[in-house]
Amino acid sequence: MNLAIVDDHPMILEGLRSLLQQDGKFQIFSFTKGATVLDFIQENKVDVVLLDIVLTDGSGLDFCKTIKQKLPKTIVVGISNQAERSIIFRFLENGGNGYILKNADPKEIIKVINNAIRGDLALSKEVQDIMMRPSSGYFELPRLTKREQQVLLAIADGHTSIEIGEKLFISVITVETHRRNLLQKFKAKNMVELVKIATENKLI
Repeated sequence: MNLAIVDDHPMILEGLRSLLQQDGKFQIFSFTKGATVLDFIQENKVDVVLLDIVLTDGSGLDFCKTIKQKLPKTIVVGISNQAERSIIFRFLENGGNGYILKNADPKEIIKVINNAIRGDLALSKEVQDIMMRPSSGYFELPRLTKREQQVLLAIADGHTSIEIGEKLFISVITVETHRRNLLQKFKAKNMVELVKIATENKLI
């Protein structure tokens, strides 16, 4: 089977490639950008895509939706540090076949991918636990990555995406992706509401 890994961290790409090569049933292709894999799958048969959520050229949520619209039979599994219930839900709503957190052990990663290939909804154990938690009517404080915290603080200080990118040494597209993910995590309609919620909950 042809399997594509999309992640902008070379160490993650190499680690996943090494792990999946041991399984023996995949021909593996690696990509650091979502747009590149979209071009590739238009011209080449790809059975499975392992897709990170935060990429330098956009959101894996959007890339998942595009892949499933163009090639509905392609299996798309999210593999990410993003552990927010709302992010996972949205990925699955966009057609994702499964979701793995990057802290899953190697055997579990292989198992989840095989579950997805068999047609089962494939979730790593921690993702299952997140999805099974009762949803309360109260606002649950989202778990933010270190980079998201940095972007949030910079937004609260009134910096533009260009300024934030220069300050954190990341691209403007990456900053915009973090902005979208923060809006999603905080269920905020705009940046003003985002900062308001974060301030009220003493996150900034």
